Amino acid sequence: MTHLNDMPGHLIRRLQQIAVAVFHAEVEATGFDVTPVQFAALVTVAAWPGIDQITLAGLIAYDRTTIAGVVDRLVQKGFLSREVSEKDRRARVLHMTPEGHAALGTLTPAVATAQDVMLSGLEKEEADTFLHLLRKATDAVNDLSRAPLRGHRKDGC
Repeated sequence: MTHLNDMPGHLIRRLQQIAVAVFHAEVEATGFDVTPVQFAALVTVAAWPGIDQITLAGLIAYDRTTIAGVVDRLVQKGFLSREVSEKDRRARVLHMTPEGHAALGTLTPAVATAQDVMLSGLEKEEADTFLHLLRKATDAVNDLSRAPLRGHRKDGC
């Protein structure tokens, strides 16, 4: 029988738990209460001003059903504004507020530190290889996700 610590699913789950804990520790030190998904949404809206919620969900690989709740919380925090699209009255488009830009400016270095902590057990070359392999493995099974990554990525997304 295969040992648990030789199973990629088990190790990925453990690393995800650690990643979330490290993210929260670094972000809480900034005084903000933002989740990893909220941070991903902020980064993406900053890169794609006027993006609609459905496209946002695809670009951060988050399910369309619950992206509205993520956006609701960011609007309540004053980080995003949401308006009816002029092109499609059914769609809601998103923009960063000045408060959102300021929060992102504070959060980004903390999140970068969290990424460094997550990979601190690896040498630089190992970390680069690890990230390459994570992207390769994730891309290969993207369509098996209930929330696959969709659309084109821009730097930072």
